[in-house]
Amino acid sequence: MAKYTPRLREVYESEVRDSLQKEFKFVNVMQIPKLEKIVINMGVGEAVGDSKKIKKAVEEMTKISGQKPVTTKAKKSIATFKLREEMAIGCKVTLRGNQMYEFLDRLIQVALPRVRDFRGVKTTSFDGRGNYALGLKEQLVFPEIAYDDVDDTRGMDIIICTSARTDDEARSLLAGFQMPFQKKE
Repeated sequence: MAKYTPRLREVYESEVRDSLQKEFKFVNVMQIPKLEKIVINMGVGEAVGDSKKIKKAVEEMTKISGQKPVTTKAKKSIATFKLREEMAIGCKVTLRGNQMYEFLDRLIQVALPRVRDFRGVKTTSFDGRGNYALGLKEQLVFPEIAYDDVDDTRGMDIIICTSARTDDEARSLLAGFQMPFQKKE
């Protein structure tokens, strides 16, 4: 049986890696930036009043990522939010390897173009160490989520962690994957 390789991994190995090596004049191939992981986080504040909401969020994130998420729990009690310690308040999933490349491909090619009034993702959302964060206002942009099954629209944070040491290296890496960055005016 032939081993399956995601499209973006092939793009990285055939085009992006060589162009990054030429652009930044890396001597050692281990210096070339690559994707390390993608973390998807969904905060469900309404779960304080209704525990069924966290189950629905976990179910939707499983469909989106293809991997079962971990529920995040409150570290301490906050009386004004009616929050108790160890209460489930969100879920997160970490993608690596082939699943990471598959998710990034679906995000760039399918989900982001479906966002209302989309003009590109911000180029300022890098953290200074080569990681990129973006937020989505609703989970409906992913085709895996059926509109009729959604009880509440929930946003999510997507953090793309790379081995790049600077923001410029990470920007070039993501641009090689056709990440739709905003055009400078």
